[in-house]
Amino acid sequence: MKIELATMPAHADLETISQGIQSYNQLHLPDEVVFEPDTKFAVFVRNNHNEVVGGVRATAFWNYCIVELLWLSEETRGSGVGSKLMAQVESYAKSKGFQYIRAETLDFQAKGFYEKLGYKVFGQLPDYPKGHTTYCLAKDL
Repeated sequence: MKIELATMPAHADLETISQGIQSYNQLHLPDEVVFEPDTKFAVFVRNNHNEVVGGVRATAFWNYCIVELLWLSEETRGSGVGSKLMAQVESYAKSKGFQYIRAETLDFQAKGFYEKLGYKVFGQLPDYPKGHTTYCLAKDL
């Protein structure tokens, strides 16, 4: 047996890991949960020139929607656009049957923003990245 580090792993090898965890999960979870496909979606805000000036990238599976990225350009910050974007993300996730939503944010990013929207901190990672704290937040839909 040998341990191997791969910085450009083969798709087939990654698929073997995915199938392995699915097989293990089948021992503990119903098939409809184990094999539920990811729901990937995004919500964008565009300016009058049709340029993207903000948006949210999300994925959802099992019963959680996960905000992967939230970005607003300087021109859109503080205008209420972020709250509108998140309302649309939450509405879509809820319409698809997801019960919870979660996000991560750094100490200099949007912790207060998420808290104003009803998210609660459930964990934090100090010194990640070095010199900063990452906050993990969640909200019931």
